[in-house]
Amino acid sequence: MDGNDRLDSMARWMWNARQRRQTFSNLPNELRPSSIAEAYEAQEVYYRLAEPVYGPVAGAKIATTTKVMQKLMGITHPCGGAIFARTIHTSPAKLRTADFVNLRVESEIALKLGADLPATGAPWTRDTVAPAVASAMPAFELIEDRHADYNNTDASSLIVENCWNGGIVLGNPQAVQAGDLVGIAGRLSISGKTVGEGNAEDPYATLAWVANHLAERGRDLKAGMVVITGSVIPTVSIASGDRALFTVDGLGEVAMEVF
Repeated sequence: MDGNDRLDSMARWMWNARQRRQTFSNLPNELRPSSIAEAYEAQEVYYRLAEPVYGPVAGAKIATTTKVMQKLMGITHPCGGAIFARTIHTSPAKLRTADFVNLRVESEIALKLGADLPATGAPWTRDTVAPAVASAMPAFELIEDRHADYNNTDASSLIVENCWNGGIVLGNPQAVQAGDLVGIAGRLSISGKTVGEGNAEDPYATLAWVANHLAERGRDLKAGMVVITGSVIPTVSIASGDRALFTVDGLGEVAMEVF
């Protein structure tokens, strides 16, 4: 098959597995991307398959930000994916566990853009992206890993499948200055019990990474888009009947219930 057919086959294999709610598995050897660059080319095809169901790309996510996860997957860098418009929820959100195969949540700082960060502006830095940020808010990323075996997950397969993004839940936006978010503290509780605490690193530096990553693919970040900047607290599972609350100093809270 030619290059375009190969990319289409990769994306369709992953998209069909997701639609059939199958346990996550890596792409078969004959469809395994030969490079991370090829994986992102296939991810672009995956977007075209997903958008009729989930709506247009409305934001971006970053995955595998920790050295532990990168080592596990044999890479030395984070991975990126898209957030689709119909999967963005506002706090307090009520979600059905039946809509997911295996729902997990990550507690993050989200940035909403008030101006474009075009590919032509790269390379971006934390200082040059800062004026484009309109607001920040606590957020949950909904992780749909479909019972993946993390020890054996291949990074290129993860990328093609859009890094397991199942949507996000956003708190109320707050106006911020660039320095306000560095090291900001957050606490996660599930059904009233504290299950984790942590500190953000530098969400603006993460935004710059995402903008540069997308620029390499000829993609812009547009005003109105939301970028989530990596989990402040390790990923947790959530079950029917649970209520999750993530509170961030100076930013307020984001809440979700599952039933």
